[in-house]
Order: sequence, then structure tokens, then C-alpha cells
Amino acid sequence: MAVTIKDVAKKANVSPSTVSRVISNSPRISENTKRKVHQVMKELGYHLNYNAHVLAQQKTRTIGIVMKKSASDSLHDPFFPEVLRGISAYFNKEDYNITLTTGESEEEIYENVVKMVRGKRVDGMIVTYSKRGDKVIPYLIESKVPFVLVGRPNDYADKIMFVDNDNVKSAEEATDYLIGLGHQTVGYIGGDLEYEVSNDRLKGYQHALTKNKLPLKEEYVANSDINSELDDILSRFMNLNRPPTALVVTDDLVAMKVLQICRKEGIDVPEELSIISFNNALIAQLSSPALTSVDTQVFLLGHEAAKCVVQEIKETSAYKKSIIIPTVIKRRESCQPLQEPPKN
Repeated sequence: MAVTIKDVAKKANVSPSTVSRVISNSPRISENTKRKVHQVMKELGYHLNYNAHVLAQQKTRTIGIVMKKSASDSLHDPFFPEVLRGISAYFNKEDYNITLTTGESEEEIYENVVKMVRGKRVDGMIVTYSKRGDKVIPYLIESKVPFVLVGRPNDYADKIMFVDNDNVKSAEEATDYLIGLGHQTVGYIGGDLEYEVSNDRLKGYQHALTKNKLPLKEEYVANSDINSELDDILSRFMNLNRPPTALVVTDDLVAMKVLQICRKEGIDVPEELSIISFNNALIAQLSSPALTSVDTQVFLLGHEAAKCVVQEIKETSAYKKSIIIPTVIKRRESCQPLQEPPKN
């Protein structure tokens, strides 16, 4: 016979309503009582009738996660699994589930978001990107569903709660690091400029050059992704009259591809070309040479976004806050001081 809330209440010497409040994680119940009730639930093998609980609470305890690409593409990008790990870590503690957007195009992803919201399949949403012209954010604002953005909003800043890094500052610091190693010709391989993170990192790179009185030259800048013609970009860079001796690269995955091309073309990293990238994914540590990378604390970005959306579900805030996660450069073997050419 199935164990009931009344059975748990009797053994824990509390009322059934107290057990219900413990299950709902009510702040009105002390931590000692919560621990005692959870221990009894474990001893008796009590499992919550989830469907009945959802009906009683009129909540799904499910959060929709909006990916910037299709599921297959996103899961191949080290950023998304790590931000999802941070989100899941917090939701596991709070007993929330997640559901991912599906679709092979922006329009399909948008339609999936609409279905989630209109069908009341989720209590809130986390959007894992900030892109110009995207229809998801305006729709979520209009629908008044609680949501949090991972990234800096390009519009509606006063209406959006977001978690991000200071990407201008982090890219400026990455470029400063290379300049501090003696590199005077620093190239930049950025991402799609429709995304705010790409715009911010390009600005940071430009700020560092200007601050250090180095010229801004278009021929040293390219915007790419893992599917672009990186071979052509690197070839163009290295065939300049004065090729770059160092590169700032948009993320670890693209930097790994650059390393592969360098090996194929016989370009020694870091002897001929120093490389710094972003996100400090595991692949950065395992690459050869190991990549110097800006740790954007992706896990923490996801964890804080999850925490914010749960708070927003429990009590809608009067103002929309922003949380900036600090970054730090993880120095490894892909960067070294500029080697002066031998004098004749």
C-alpha cells in the first residue's frame, strides 16, 4: 500500500499540512522541521504524486530553456552544456524541471517558445543568448511570463532581468594581456555581430588597442564561427605585410579549430602566434598546446540565471536587476612573450 502524507505526518509527529508545506519548500517551516520530515519521507519511501501536486499548486515546476541554435548545434558548443549544468544544479535543489526549445531555425524556436507559454507548459523561461532582431524577448515581455536572459540585452534593458559578464572589459583585458607580452600586431577573430556578446568583445579589443596607442586596422579583424572559412581568414592574416603575432579568438571551440589549421600550415603556437580565447572550457585545458582562456564562469552564469528566475516566479520584482559575473584569465601554453627577431 502506498505511503501517504498522513503516514509521514504521523511518524514525524507533525500535521499533514506541515508535510505539504515542507514539500512546497515553504519559508514558514523551520530548517530543522524540514530536515526531520525529509528524513521520515526517505525512511518510509514516500514519493510525491507529482501530477496531483502540480494540479493542486497550479504550477508546472518546469522552466523552458531557449537555445540560440538547434539542439544538435547547441550541444556541440561547450558553452551550452556548461551553462545548462549550472541551471540544472540550482533547479535540482529547488525541485524544478527543464524543457529545451526544439527547432532547426529561429522561426521554429520562436514558435516552440510560443507553444510553451500559451500552453502553460512552463512557469518561467531562461533565454541563453542576446541577439538583435530576435522575436523571443519581445514576446516574453508581452506575455508577462517570468524570464531571465543570459547575456546583455540590446533593447528593453529596464524590462529584463539578466545575468552576464562584462564582455567589453574581459576582451579589453585579454588584448591587454597580449600587448603586455610585447605583441604590437594583435589580430581578432570574433563571432556573429548579431549577438551582443560579439559586439561587446570587439569593442573591448578596440578599446585596448586605442588605450595602448596601437592602430585599429580592419585587415586584422574577422568575424567567424566554427562553420566559417577559418582557413581563409588565417591565411589572409598570415600573408599580410606585417602579420599578427597574436590573436584574440571569440571562444575556445573556434580557437581549437585555429590551432588545427596552424598545425596543418606549420605555424608554431606560441612561437610564431600566441592565442587567447574565451570561456575556459575543458577543451581549452586539453588542447595542445593548452589554450590561455578567459574564464567566464559559465556554470555560475547558468546557476545565477536559474536562481533569478525562481525568485521572479515566487515574487515578481518591481525592478529588473542585472548580475555581472567576474572573469579571470587562465594562463596556459598558447601565449608567450614576443620573441624578437635576431639582428643581422
